[in-house]
Amino acid sequence: MQSVPLASISETDYLAGEELPGPRHEFIDGQIFAMAGATKAHGTIALNIGTALRAHLRGSPCRAWVADMKVSVASARSYYYPDVVATCADADLRSDSPQNFVTAPKVIVEVLSPSTAKIDRREKWLAYRQLTSLQEYVLVDQERQCVEVFHREASGWVQDIATAGETITLSSLGISLALADIYEDADVPAFCEPEEEVR
Repeated sequence: MQSVPLASISETDYLAGEELPGPRHEFIDGQIFAMAGATKAHGTIALNIGTALRAHLRGSPCRAWVADMKVSVASARSYYYPDVVATCADADLRSDSPQNFVTAPKVIVEVLSPSTAKIDRREKWLAYRQLTSLQEYVLVDQERQCVEVFHREASGWVQDIATAGETITLSSLGISLALADIYEDADVPAFCEPEEEVR
C-alpha cells in the first residue's frame, strides 16, 4: 500500500477561505475539516444559552457569540467553532482585534451530537484546556437533559453534572442557568446517564 501525503494549508489561507460563502471548516495543524450540519434541537439549545449570556453580559466588558465565532488555540495551531463562546479579554474586544476569531475565551460551550461527541470530549477538550484564559468548558447533550461543566480550579479541572430540574453555574461570568431554560423548546427528554469524567 502506498502512502499519500495530505495536502496542508496555511493559517492565512484558511482564515481567508472562511470569509467566503460556503460551508465552514475547522483547522487543525494545517488540515481542514468540514463542519457537520446542526439539528433543530442543537440550534435551539445553543441559541437559548447564547441569548441568556448576551442578556446577562449586556453592559459588561464581556461578549458572547453563538456558532460563527472561531476560537484560536495557537499552541495547537488550531481553530475551532464552538457552539457558544464568551470572552472578557481586551485582546479579543478591542476595535483593532481580529474580527473573526477570539484567542482568550473564558467560557466555551459545545452541544453534543452523536457525530461530534467524541471529538468534543477528547480532541477539542485537550486543545481548549491549553488556553490559560478558559475557566469553564460546558458540554450539553442534545438527546437527553444532561449538562456537564468543567471548572478550572487551582488543583485542576473539576466536573459538575446537572440533570433535568437542576441548574448549572458559570462562576467566571457570574450566571446560573436552569436546565429548563437551556432546553426550552428543544423537545429533549429528561433521562440522563452521564459519560465518565474526562480527565
